[in-house]
Amino acid sequence: MVFVMFLIGALAVAFVAALVAFVPARSLPIVLIIAGGILFVQFFFSDKIAAFAMGAREVTPEQYPDLHATIDRLCAMADMPKPRVAVAETPMPNAFATGRNPNNAVICVTTGLLDRKRSGQLTEQELEGVLAHELSHVAHRDVLVITIASFLGILAGLIARMAFWFGLGGDSRDNRDSGVPVQLIIMLVSIATYAISFLLTMALSRYRELAADRAGALLTGQPSALASALQKVSGSMNSIPTKDLRAAEPLNAFYFIPAFKKSEKGPSLNNLFSTHPSLERRLRQLSEISEQLSK
Repeated sequence: MVFVMFLIGALAVAFVAALVAFVPARSLPIVLIIAGGILFVQFFFSDKIAAFAMGAREVTPEQYPDLHATIDRLCAMADMPKPRVAVAETPMPNAFATGRNPNNAVICVTTGLLDRKRSGQLTEQELEGVLAHELSHVAHRDVLVITIASFLGILAGLIARMAFWFGLGGDSRDNRDSGVPVQLIIMLVSIATYAISFLLTMALSRYRELAADRAGALLTGQPSALASALQKVSGSMNSIPTKDLRAAEPLNAFYFIPAFKKSEKGPSLNNLFSTHPSLERRLRQLSEISEQLSK
């Protein structure tokens, strides 16, 4: 994770240097104001945006006493403040956490996941494993980390569009002297930066998911329960209508298990674009943790 963050930082420095070199001074303030506005909205309203997109509603201990009790117990074990608790009405069994820090976080569980717990398809220990995974994201400020890491890609994409729509290059004399239109240079640099930043952010997201699995397993002391939950939740996705999974796909980065995923058999380009490691990779790590705890 440190290496990926270093690469993202190095890419950001190179991209900013390119902006200073090629974007005229009169255009830079516009770019910075728009970029700052996007970052502000992402930073302060990510929890509300995600909850709204998922159709989640905050619930009280009186409405969901068992869910609140489990989260209370895990928060006490982790010595962290309790996030707000929400429930999303969807048959898809899943959970997610969002918020820029532990004091402004929301942990959301779907009714599909809770229904499987009530019916006995999911045990209390398995649900604890899922919630511990999500609480780890909150404790380690993963939403903030990914927001900052992905901002470079958002900025690069924005500048590429602005260069295409409005032109950010110099005047016609500058273009004649350079031999290559400055607008074209800005677009190409921005597109390349966006592509590289996207791949690095996806890699960082996969590492954060593995770290959350590890932290959740160590918090509960039951990596096998978390592994079982991963298998059951992933397997349950097959019973959910494809149209519902595709509708939820834009929020894949938040979920415990991606709402919709392509085949994960063997290495492929699809894995490079995934926000989560393959199920096999996650299960292998949990098996290793189980062996370590048993010694």
